[in-house]
Amino acid sequence: MSDLGDFSDFEPDDDGDASEPTDDTAMADDPGDRATDEFEELSVSPVGRDRGVGTLSAAEGLSIGEDEDETRIRAYVTVKNRSDVRVGSYLVADYPDGERLFCRIVTLEYAQEFRADDATEIHARRAMRSDGIDEADYKFMASLEPVAVLYEDGGELKRRMADRVPKPETVVRQAEDKTEVKTGLKVPEEGVFLGHLAVGGEKVQTAAEPPTVDYRLKDDYDSGDPLVFRHTLVAGGTGSGKTHASKNILRQYLGRTYEMSDGRTPGVAVVQFDPQDEYAQMHDDGDYSPEFARRIEREGVKHGGHADTKAFVPVVGDSTYAASHHRAEQVEFTVPFSMVRSRPWLVAGGGLNDNQYPALQQLLDRFFRQHGDDGTYEQFRSFLDDPALREELHESGRVHEATYDAVKRKTYGFGAVFDQNAPPITDLVHEFVRPGGLTTVPTYHVNDSRKTTTVVLALASLLVDEKLSNDPRFDRVKETPLVLGMDEAHNFLTDADSVQARKVIGKFSEAAKQGRKERLGLFLITQDPQDIADPVFKQVNTTVVLNLGDEDAIKSVNIPASLEGKVPYFEKGQMAVYSPDNSEPVEVVGLPNCLTRHGRD
Repeated sequence: MSDLGDFSDFEPDDDGDASEPTDDTAMADDPGDRATDEFEELSVSPVGRDRGVGTLSAAEGLSIGEDEDETRIRAYVTVKNRSDVRVGSYLVADYPDGERLFCRIVTLEYAQEFRADDATEIHARRAMRSDGIDEADYKFMASLEPVAVLYEDGGELKRRMADRVPKPETVVRQAEDKTEVKTGLKVPEEGVFLGHLAVGGEKVQTAAEPPTVDYRLKDDYDSGDPLVFRHTLVAGGTGSGKTHASKNILRQYLGRTYEMSDGRTPGVAVVQFDPQDEYAQMHDDGDYSPEFARRIEREGVKHGGHADTKAFVPVVGDSTYAASHHRAEQVEFTVPFSMVRSRPWLVAGGGLNDNQYPALQQLLDRFFRQHGDDGTYEQFRSFLDDPALREELHESGRVHEATYDAVKRKTYGFGAVFDQNAPPITDLVHEFVRPGGLTTVPTYHVNDSRKTTTVVLALASLLVDEKLSNDPRFDRVKETPLVLGMDEAHNFLTDADSVQARKVIGKFSEAAKQGRKERLGLFLITQDPQDIADPVFKQVNTTVVLNLGDEDAIKSVNIPASLEGKVPYFEKGQMAVYSPDNSEPVEVVGLPNCLTRHGRD
């Protein structure tokens, strides 16, 4: 079979009848006749100027319904605009009466303009040899998801659910008005700055100055409680920029004030548990240009080191703390064993079961009745070494001797944690929690995970207990709005089948539920969100998700599918923000510079 190719080199045969002139060709050879066959070319220009990116099409239906399946809105995108639109871009279609339909592109599709099959050898080889594609041969269709109807009310732009269908051939345009974009996505005008709205990693551009659209979290009482007290989760893998982003967010809270139940408006205190010793650097200025500083100042973004930053360093055994990477004041402390009196689970980390835990409580009660709050861990160990006590409790039937031995064995090994050579944290609470201050608790120098967990949970539970108490021991904690930050939160708030884990999760779950009333906000940072216990996770209202590569981790953060698929492809600083009480689910790009010092030389 001969190869016909694509006919691009076809020439008529020079032999045979094809070369013999006919009467018709002879007539066509007459110069006068040739002139009449040629068309005169005219230079024409279309009247007016194109607006928008295209128009709505009713060719396959144009509808808005209560169910997603009943909604169908498609727009034809003109040739010159096709390279500028992206899935996720925001478009606006105007109604004749001045209302506007705010939409998001969910699908982009090429459709054939003419009935032809371009999946052929001829078409393919012709395209392979040509320099470009004739876009005019194809329709470029955008499927739109209606987000809201925008309307004017008393000179203010407001939004409502999409409840009316636009007319066919309505011009659709890029959303280039900042107020339109913010209102369409329900983003507050004021609040805590997180970054700039983006689509596919590129910032949304408007006709305003600056052209970017700032994304903020509600932080006032006009429409409910500030979102900081409804808790925040920042999730991201190694190298995703979650510490950078977390520092920038926390920097915005420092210096903010909140109204308490008694009418006072003290500054918020931030206590950040810091396993990698990175947050004390927030005392020092960041490394960025004056131009960058001026630009973010125009957007009301706080920046620069926070002078009231202190690193509370736990003294644990022979561990030593060195901090040449920050200039924050360092305060050493120890955890007094007296804290265990109301928190027996602090020494139940060895895996006490439900039968052994009541025995531990009974032994601790008896110990503290004898020694008072001055009783130490070493004295408790000596107390357990008394064979007469073991025999007495066994014979009385209160604690079986095997259970006694298990408690004694599983509470061993905490000597390096309690009652070290430093002031007890209970004597430093007034300094530990400071209105307007940042306190970090570095544990990088503690090279034992069990000891680290005990220290973090002792301090965190102290703060939570004081916040929830109706008769607090430390009024400073009760009367100060508090953000409790916890990096590597999955190590401390994991859902495990142990007495300690259940007690901790129960405590923090209750704290999360009462956060709005008590002015307590949890700020959890993790690379393994799937390991955080559900009772705590379910209380989180704002989820900030940076790059995550683990499928289980992505599924666990419960963000909409439209954002979920983007997460593995996020570059450093890109994030999905899901905060139902604040805005529609959106993509945000954080600031390229850390607003305080970040990284070690």
